[in-house]
Amino acid sequence: MDPPRALLIAFAAVAVVHLCVLAAGVPAVAQITKPVLMPLLAARVVALGGPRLLVAALLFGCGGDTLLQIGGDTAFLLGMGSFAVGHVCYLALFARYGAAGGARAYGLAGAYGVAWLGVVLLLWPDLEAGLRVPVACYSLLLTAMACGATRAGPRAAAGGALFLLSDTLIAGGIAEWPQAPAPQFWIMLTYLAAQYLLAQGLSRPQAPDPAGGRAGETEGAGPRGAARPLSRTVRISPGPRPGRRRCRSRRSC
Repeated sequence: MDPPRALLIAFAAVAVVHLCVLAAGVPAVAQITKPVLMPLLAARVVALGGPRLLVAALLFGCGGDTLLQIGGDTAFLLGMGSFAVGHVCYLALFARYGAAGGARAYGLAGAYGVAWLGVVLLLWPDLEAGLRVPVACYSLLLTAMACGATRAGPRAAAGGALFLLSDTLIAGGIAEWPQAPAPQFWIMLTYLAAQYLLAQGLSRPQAPDPAGGRAGETEGAGPRGAARPLSRTVRISPGPRPGRRRCRSRRSC
């Protein structure tokens, strides 16, 4: 079995175990499996010869996953910062696909902008004063990443949208929006699907072009310089208000 396939099977197996223990309410096992997921996906990208920025984005995601399991305001902010650096890596990758234009691109940007503003306005009253600006800035960067992913094809676009949905589900716990049973399961399901789709959409080996450029540099073929493909629980306040329960990250509620 070739290494990329073996690593994908390993990622899928650990992901299934992680989601099952979340659904069964076994947080101790979930804390062990969670930090393993993104490194497996990053290793697969390396085995495929994918971009280093993609590997970095996934590893910064692992950093965020790990930090958010510690708990406390400091770990929450550091974890959010780690995810933010990962989003910057994604944005740098999307920039290789050229600037998007046209009515469709502007419409998508407007829709994502409205979604960001709506979520921030709903969250603002329920956030501590010291967290309002960091959370608003992070969510803006996340929204920009999700919007930028639409440049890189349908898989990456779906991954960006699911990443935004996953963090919106977390925001729903903070704002006390109605939640489905086992909300942490759905948060992690959408997050893992998001990172997998982003990795799939961007794992494109780099190949030199005899003409001096890069292979696959045709309109719609992929990013500039890329060939065709070969084939969170963190409590951010001293405690909930009486009678209120909040889900703070991709770990437990």
